[in-house]
Amino acid sequence: MKKLPVPPAMEPFLDGRVLLIDKPLGMTSFGVIRIIRDLIIVSKVGHAGTLDPLATGLLIICTGNFTKNINDYMGMEKEYTGSFTIGARTPTYDLESQPEDIIDIAGITSAQILDATKLFTGPIMQVPPIHSAIKQGGKPVYLAARKGEEVVLQPRPVTIKTFEITGIELPKVYFRVVCSTGTYIRSLANDFGRALGVGAHLSSLRRTRIGQFTVEAALTIDSFEQTVKEMYSPKRM
Repeated sequence: MKKLPVPPAMEPFLDGRVLLIDKPLGMTSFGVIRIIRDLIIVSKVGHAGTLDPLATGLLIICTGNFTKNINDYMGMEKEYTGSFTIGARTPTYDLESQPEDIIDIAGITSAQILDATKLFTGPIMQVPPIHSAIKQGGKPVYLAARKGEEVVLQPRPVTIKTFEITGIELPKVYFRVVCSTGTYIRSLANDFGRALGVGAHLSSLRRTRIGQFTVEAALTIDSFEQTVKEMYSPKRM
């Protein structure tokens, strides 16, 4: 298929741009990429770190020649806020699957919750969720997990610089985490619940920072679309 020429107004995106996008709830990271490709009419577009559909927040998008820098952004420190729901675990460690193994949390105290964070601060070994895009044999492991096949993943070293409890409204526990690349907050939720002895799952997640880039500086999809429309306007052409 012959590629369509890039309109003059979109040539800056072909040369290379870094876009900060605030991903909405329910959309996949690739869904954001697809929308941006259609808007700027540039096929070379990629993101520097996936957010799950149930997560919101900062996506760094690279276009054109800047896609070669994606790995540099992926390696940057991340910051997240969100909530765990304690008293039940889920197979996916979040709300993409139904809670199970429900346990009474009446005996859980604020002191226990605060103390549990100390177990997951600093360099730790973390097992990624089996419902993740990590590949084994060239295929994402979540495909096997969905079929009920056994998936075994090895622990990986990650660093959690900050694990702060920002609010306790049981069964929800609100947090802020600053961590290294490769950290799964879903796994942190599951491990946190295991440490408390009552189970837990991730009930909300927002990525607020990647390196020096913050979500406050990001555009929504609608705002970015409006920006592109203005670039196409006769006054700008």
